[in-house]
Amino acid sequence: MEAFALLLGKKGIMIVIGAVIFLFSYSHSVKLFQFIEDQTMGTREYILEKLERLYIRKILIWEVTPENVTMGLLLLSFGLGFSVMAVMIFVGMWQLGIILGLICGFLGWKIPKPFVDALIEKRIKEYQGQLVDALNLLGNGLRAGLSLPQSFGMVVDELNAPVSEEFRLILEQNKIGVPLEECMEDLVTRMPTPDNQMFVTSINILRETGGNLPEVFDTITEVIRERIRLQQKIDTYTAQGKVQATVISLMPTAMLLVYVASSPESMGKVFTSPMGLALILGAYVLNIIGYFTIRKVIQIKA
Repeated sequence: MEAFALLLGKKGIMIVIGAVIFLFSYSHSVKLFQFIEDQTMGTREYILEKLERLYIRKILIWEVTPENVTMGLLLLSFGLGFSVMAVMIFVGMWQLGIILGLICGFLGWKIPKPFVDALIEKRIKEYQGQLVDALNLLGNGLRAGLSLPQSFGMVVDELNAPVSEEFRLILEQNKIGVPLEECMEDLVTRMPTPDNQMFVTSINILRETGGNLPEVFDTITEVIRERIRLQQKIDTYTAQGKVQATVISLMPTAMLLVYVASSPESMGKVFTSPMGLALILGAYVLNIIGYFTIRKVIQIKA
């Protein structure tokens, strides 16, 4: 290797490394461009789609537009990372500043997608909790002689969001000529839960073959209630594991704060040395992995 390095020289080594990088990039160009698109335009379009499903048209004083979402992503990533880096360098901790700046920039770019996913998951759970009341209203409306769209109107008028928003969208789509079956399938796409799938399938089948929809709604209601009771039991049994995961994940930070408060001089050396920073970073990475591992173990689906 030494003879090879002496033969090529520094410029030759740089040319070889550049050629290898070029050949690798060229051979994987499609995947690389797809990855770049997913991480840039793909992230923006993903967030725009999710915000539309959440009926969010404005965040604080900013309208939800492609330009504003792009600016927000840039501020959360590069803006946040640069700000943290500048503050840490200003106080004289440039090594820690560079590391924290890179971490904050990476997290600022990656967090928005899981955040909107969590909002969508919360909305789905809220819809699931309101589905029993919606089915009861639909059944009562049909027994009173109302049509199915009129019964949907009762749900829109009587219940709160998100179920009222979803049923209002069904009515609006149906008014502009979209078949009701297609509107219901769109509802399953927006709210992909087993109970919602069962509800939509029963409506689509019985509208074609005929049947007693109110009785079917009563049956679905009982199934949903049993599922909710089972989920509540599971949540009770796994509550201790969730608390343990949270406590274990917070312990390293708590111990670090105790050490900093009791011996700031010795801990200052940890934050200013590359080895100390690497150990702290490794500890937090392992801590995060352990937290999600525990959460995964105690996650039980009803």
